[in-house]
Amino acid sequence: MKSRMQQRQSTMWRALTAALCSAPTLAIGQQTLAPVEITGHYDNRIGTSNAASAGVITPQLIEDRPLLRPGSLLEYVPGLVVTQHSGVGKANQYFLRGFNLDHGTDFATWVTGMPVNLRTHAHGQGYTDLNFLIPELISGVQYYKGPYFAHIGDFGSAGAAFISYAERFDDGIALGTLGEDGYRRALLAGSAAGGPGTLTYGLEVLHSDGPWEVPNGFRKFNGVLRWFAPLAEGTFGITGMAYDGRWDSTDQIPLRAIDSGLIGRFGTLDATDGGSSSRYSLSAEYRTALAGGQMQSTAYWFRYDLNLFSNFTYFLADPVNGDQFEQADRRNVYGWTGRWSRADQWAGRTAHNSVGFELRQDRVAPVGLHATRARERLSTTREDDVIQGSLGVYAENELQWNEMFRSVVGLRYDRYRFDVTGAVPENVGDVTEGIVSPKLSLIFGPWQRTEFFANWGYGFHSNDARGVTTKLDPVTGEAVDPATPLVRSKGAELGLRSEALPNVQSSLALWYLTLDSELAFVGDAGTTEAGRPSRRYGIEWNSRWRPWPWLFVDLDVAWNHARFSESAPEGDYIPGAPETVASAGIAVDRYGPWSGALFLRYVGAYPLIEDNGVRADSSTVVDGQIAYEILPRLRLRLDVFNILDAETDDIAYFYSSRLSGEPAEGVDDVHFHPGEPRSFRLSLSYRF
Repeated sequence: MKSRMQQRQSTMWRALTAALCSAPTLAIGQQTLAPVEITGHYDNRIGTSNAASAGVITPQLIEDRPLLRPGSLLEYVPGLVVTQHSGVGKANQYFLRGFNLDHGTDFATWVTGMPVNLRTHAHGQGYTDLNFLIPELISGVQYYKGPYFAHIGDFGSAGAAFISYAERFDDGIALGTLGEDGYRRALLAGSAAGGPGTLTYGLEVLHSDGPWEVPNGFRKFNGVLRWFAPLAEGTFGITGMAYDGRWDSTDQIPLRAIDSGLIGRFGTLDATDGGSSSRYSLSAEYRTALAGGQMQSTAYWFRYDLNLFSNFTYFLADPVNGDQFEQADRRNVYGWTGRWSRADQWAGRTAHNSVGFELRQDRVAPVGLHATRARERLSTTREDDVIQGSLGVYAENELQWNEMFRSVVGLRYDRYRFDVTGAVPENVGDVTEGIVSPKLSLIFGPWQRTEFFANWGYGFHSNDARGVTTKLDPVTGEAVDPATPLVRSKGAELGLRSEALPNVQSSLALWYLTLDSELAFVGDAGTTEAGRPSRRYGIEWNSRWRPWPWLFVDLDVAWNHARFSESAPEGDYIPGAPETVASAGIAVDRYGPWSGALFLRYVGAYPLIEDNGVRADSSTVVDGQIAYEILPRLRLRLDVFNILDAETDDIAYFYSSRLSGEPAEGVDDVHFHPGEPRSFRLSLSYRF
């Protein structure tokens, strides 16, 4: 018998599926299908997507799989790896399709209609901080890979994810979690009547120290409030969110410090690293029928603050005070998006036509890089005020030529304005640039419950506005060339999706992607570093099997080849690009009062330098979960992370640093951030 929580999530998912299938506005141009109840972890059915590598993650997967940190939610996207190179509280590290995405560059993420990627960020371009997510509120995640979709613009070359929160819950939930290393979490979420509409809320508090010799001391306060009501034959909603986090961090450490016994594996060389961040947002959404079609529009504002203290080279630049630096970011982001879609008949053929726009402005005042010691500022390397605005417009036509063939043609245009003011006259300026991105998808079938896909398209990412206007290196004072404002990508994919085997959904994709240059602005140094063009290709296989109603099996395998396409003496390998990624999961769903799951993630070895002479080791991590329903409304759950207690590295780099007493030029070495050892978390939840 299904629990109330599962019934609630099933109801939410049926509603989401119905919306996606009946309204092109929400389905992003997908073929109209009759709504069905999704009972697995993914929705990869025939006819639900225009690419083999796109799909939907269901709430059941989020409930069934242990979650180490909120950002790990994106690891449910097949082939995507989520790690951390610093303390909890900082944005995660992401890997997909031969990209070390750093903190989000080239992977676009949206939550409740608002973009998460931050342009011209103090620490990294496209910075994607998902610490404000509350997983229990999520009603589904749409994911895409490749630059083939007209509604995806900046940062979407490798892929994109659209995370949705539920508009209402059938049941509320009160949850408490205790774990090792000072882990404590409390959550209260539910829905109530709010005048003519429904008020949905979520409140979360969390504390965690982690396994580090210097405890993280991560403290998070998080809240969500949503109100939706009928309005003028449509639906109007308002969403408010508030997040505040503070932490101490253990950054990546040099291997030689461990080998010499200077510090332990979970030690640090600068105990004052860490930071604080906050995010406050307000958005309004309206959905209605308009001119024979469906219209959806969202207006949003959010305030984001960050103070981040890091030390990656220790005493290389400053032998007296050390190399700690502060990255400070204060910004207000304003935006408005809209999409209108309608089904028409063209010469007896069914067509779905849609047009949309995205308007966004980031006002960053200031974004700065400062030299510090023990979090006290010593000097300012660079500090600027930035206004970065953009307008994106797109149109898309999906035409069903016959029962076995449909096409999707899209065209997108984006125009950006970069306005930088600061203390160095050579590095200020105002730059405007536009870019056109055509898209094409061809879908054949189904034959024998199998569809075939051919996808092609152009995409792009924006560069840091400071790199676009910089003409003088702020550290050396030497002349430099400004970075290209908008960097083009081009990709293609051949794929298939099949349901030929009973109770099995499988997909296969062969893909290719080129990028005119890798990321150009280095936030840790405040300098411009022009990257070479690159090419990547690979193959992905995903399979979902449900042999019995209570058992799910998921398997994903991806192989990637990443190289610079212009040769250089140092080599053509792209550092930090994993070649092989695989994951497997098995979940038992309500076998009597019991539930359980095991999840394995494998990341193959990858190069750390361009000539492939130094490589990071492969890693395998197994997580598990077991739950027991004590009473119809009371549930006990045990999550176990890194069950095998494998000694893994979340991330590794190879660069020069200097410890006390070492040569002034520093020592080249592997620097890594260790993965967390085995840990346990016990949760008790009550539905009301």
